[in-house]
This record gives sequence, C-alpha cells and structure tokens, in this order.
Amino acid sequence: MTDAPEPGRAPTARSGRRPLARHGVQSSPGPVAQLMKAVAIVLAVVLVSGVGVAAYTWFTLASTFADGSVDLDGQESVPPDIGAIEGGVNLLLAGTDACEPEYAQYFGDRCTGADAEAELNDVNMLVHISDEPRRVTVISFPRDLMVPIPSCTHSDGTVTSAMSKRPLNSAYTNGGDAGLACVVSTIAALTGQDIPFAAKVTWGGVIEVTNAVGGVEVCIANGIRDHHTGIDWEAGNRTIAGLEALQFLRTRHGVGNGGDLGRISNQQQYMSRLARKLISDEVLTNPATLYSLASTAVENVTPSKSLTNPLTLMQIALAVKDVPFEEIVFLQYPVVEDPDDPNKVVPDEAAAAALWAALEANQPIVLSGEASQGDGVVVVEPETPQEATPEEPATPADPGETAAPGETPGTVTTLPESITGQTAAQETCSNGNLGG
Repeated sequence: MTDAPEPGRAPTARSGRRPLARHGVQSSPGPVAQLMKAVAIVLAVVLVSGVGVAAYTWFTLASTFADGSVDLDGQESVPPDIGAIEGGVNLLLAGTDACEPEYAQYFGDRCTGADAEAELNDVNMLVHISDEPRRVTVISFPRDLMVPIPSCTHSDGTVTSAMSKRPLNSAYTNGGDAGLACVVSTIAALTGQDIPFAAKVTWGGVIEVTNAVGGVEVCIANGIRDHHTGIDWEAGNRTIAGLEALQFLRTRHGVGNGGDLGRISNQQQYMSRLARKLISDEVLTNPATLYSLASTAVENVTPSKSLTNPLTLMQIALAVKDVPFEEIVFLQYPVVEDPDDPNKVVPDEAAAAALWAALEANQPIVLSGEASQGDGVVVVEPETPQEATPEEPATPADPGETAAPGETPGTVTTLPESITGQTAAQETCSNGNLGG
C-alpha cells in the first residue's frame, strides 16, 4: 500500500507513564508470530463488535465453514439457545503460524527453512460474552506465558504427556492433529473457564479482512519509524489496509518502549477502531461488503464442530450486537516476569483471580490501570467545550438509578492496576517513537 498519511490534529493525550518491564525487547517472536496476533485480533473484533446484523450470510457459507472442523476434548452438546448457557459463554481464538503458499513470500526464511512445517499457537485470545446483561471481554494471553500443558489426545488415540511448565505457544504442536483442542484444554486449565467454542485462524486473515472492510483508520500520536517492519510514518490519522495493516500490527520497535507488551496495547487501538468500522454505515448498509467480510472470515478460519451450526453463529452474533462500546473491554492477561527467564512471563495469580471474579459477577468493569503496560499507546481525552464540565470517570451509580436486568444498582468491579487494557469506547493513539 502506498497511501500517504492523512493529516490529523495532534492529539491531546496523556501517557500516565511509569517504569515498566520491557518484556520481549531482547528477542522478537518474528514476523509470523506477529502476523498471527494481528489475524486473531481481526477475527475477535469481527465476532464481538456488532457484525451480527450480517449473520444471515453464515447460512450460505455454513457448509464451507464446517470443512475441517475440530472436536474439542470432553465437548458436551451445546444448548440450542446461547442464552441457555448459564453464566455466559467463552470462545477461544488461536492464531497459528502455518506457512500458507499464498503468503509465504512475505516471511522469508520462516517458510523456507527446516521449521516451515511446524505450527505454533502464537496468538491466544479468550472472548467472554456474559449472561444478561450482555458484556464482552477479550483477553489476550502472551505467547511466552509459561504454563502447565495437559496431556492431549491425537485423532489416532495417541496421548501426549502432560508438561508442568512450557510456553503457551507450544500447546498446538503438542496436540498434533488435535492442536486446537489442546490449546483449549491448556487455556481452560489455566483459567478455570469452560470453553465450548473455539476457532483457529490463518495468517492471511489480517490482509484479507482489512481489505474486505476497506481499511481501518488509526491514530498516530507521534511519528513511527521501524526499519524492521518498513514503517516511517508521520503523526496524524492514517487509513491502513492489506500489508500496511500488517506492518502496523507487527511494529514493536516503533512504539512505546520497544517491547512486546507495548505492541499488544497498540494492537488494541486497532481492535477498537476496527469495531467502530464494522458497525459503521459504510459496512452495515453495504450488502456486498458484509458478504465479502463473512466469506473472508470463513475462508481463513478452522472452527470447532460446536461452532459450525449457523444457528449457533447467529445466536452468538445476536447476543453481542447491542453491547455498547463501553461494555466491550480488551484486556491483557496479567503477568509478571518469570524468575527463571527474563524473556518469559508467568501468571500474576492474584490479579488473574480478581479478573475471573469480575467476569463471574457480571458487573460493569472499571479499569484502574494504564491502557498500555509498555507505553505503546496514549489515551486521547475528548475535547470539551469551555463552558461544559468534563465528564467524570466511571463511578458507582446512585442507589436510586435504574440498573440493567439482573444487575444490582450502584455496583461496579474495579480491576487491579496490573491489568492493562481499554474499552472500545476509548480513543487511543500509537505512542510512536523514531528510534526503531
């Protein structure tokens, strides 16, 4: 793509910076891992941001979507109505680094060397859709998170040995031809969450989906220069698609402190802006665009068998289509540095327990931490007229206020500061640097 950056106003932003670990600065996961993270982001937003109005297209595409679908370990029958799943529903999105011929040219040695046939789950995102009142939380798990990996059963009955501490991104390989099921089992064991739905995404999806919606406009608070990804962009607003979208989502050295955690928050900016694009009139009122988006997703996704019923897909879409942006939250699973390896991370168990308790309570979530754990973005404050009073941060409602069905008036859940993220309602901009 060669589109020049569109001029934009210099954002009024606050970084709220504090000293943070630069996990991932010493070693890069490589372009394949970076691309897969981008693809999973795209699919997560497609599933949770209101594209349910196009759910009818799944009926036409259902037979294609079912091809190659995967059984999950211990999968029980899925209720015919998603509302019957008590406590909400979880969907796991795994992005793997398989070398597909049509995209291998962009990734050099990764797809020509000895490891070209290997496949790792470098992206892992858990989409939680709450019971009534409906809320959506998308939780990203770092690829280098060190966790136990349970024994996994291949289709021929072979059972692999459980491992007490391995990188999360090795779960897919450990599962062999049942790789997706093994990733689900690993995340379920880590989180204690039941996960009835899952999908594996391919690495061409980030290019194809962004093209299908006509590109996504992102905000750059400072110029980004990163010779690793070929970016040299000025500050301002820029519409990205195809390979430019891939460059933006891959950049690590060009944002924040140059670490992988900063890159994750930069990608969350893309997620929230893609969500806005998907429910805009530009997409929702254009049947050709809607069908193109749905068919593109189908061509780049391998689902669990539980996700192949078009009625189920429609019910999931309808469950989230009216969720307001304030109730769509993108989070990073809380981690701390691995004491055995500074380039790896381990769960922050206390913060994680608070997160799962918050989801179980199904109350509005208040983020007390930064938008970025690695200074990857800055938060743009909305412009307020001189005579108006700026809106206060979210606080518990007055006892007399009307609550949503099933919700106690005046209650919210504040997450620990160690849990970073943003809502889809927040506007963030890339905290670019020119030293990449």
